[in-house]
Amino acid sequence: MTEPQTIPVLDKGFVRLVDAMGDDRRIVQAARVSYGEGTKTVREDAALIDYLMRHRHTSPFEMVEFTFHVKAPIFVVRQWFRHRTASVNEISARYSVLKDEFYEPTPGELRAQSKVNKQAGEGRLPAAEAERASALLAAAGRDVYARYQELLALGVAREQARSVLPVGIYTEFYWKQDLHNLLHFLRLRLDHHAQAEIRAYARAVAEFVKARVPLVWRSFEEHVLNARTLSASELAVLARLVDREAYAEALGQAGLSKSRVREALEKLFGEA
Repeated sequence: MTEPQTIPVLDKGFVRLVDAMGDDRRIVQAARVSYGEGTKTVREDAALIDYLMRHRHTSPFEMVEFTFHVKAPIFVVRQWFRHRTASVNEISARYSVLKDEFYEPTPGELRAQSKVNKQAGEGRLPAAEAERASALLAAAGRDVYARYQELLALGVAREQARSVLPVGIYTEFYWKQDLHNLLHFLRLRLDHHAQAEIRAYARAVAEFVKARVPLVWRSFEEHVLNARTLSASELAVLARLVDREAYAEALGQAGLSKSRVREALEKLFGEA
């Protein structure tokens, strides 16, 4: 598969793959503490990666690294940088004059404030309000950038003039992250609870990860991204409701190996 190099995101942003070190083979080599191609088959490699993923053996995944160049609104970047295990270098408005580029969502992209979640939006604004809000956002960007330029023209230092700029202005940064922590980022930022704008960037990052480490991605989807965690109370109730033998048979029919069936039974019923 040919890896895409740049994926556009939002109205003016992008995620660009700068470099990647290692792939699925690097992970299995690290897990086996071996060198070179080895004699293992792709099927055996996939089985080992799947085992590592579902048992949370994380260090082999740290052997693979990605470096991205990202252009995003500052409010997205502030959420992004909550993931503190990466190496980051962002454009500095002390040294550079930021471009006149603001995130300007279309009327159809504007969300109403959620009535049940104080930090989230939901649904769409009515058409008239959405049109007005979109125009206000665009005008605000133009107005504040004019003030920024005026301050610079008056000789105000860039490090002070930047204080008028809002979080909707675009910035750029380099982001280097190992695969283990990158998957943690994706688990959180692909979740439907994450803000839609950062989810769009997470989907772009995910495309590069899928292309580079397809075996890892398959296991990540199975055991992390599309999996759910149950509490002790929830497990206890399910164990009383589910027939052990019927459950084991259904798992086998779903294509799970004997070892995975055994692990699934232990999760629900404890050790036999």
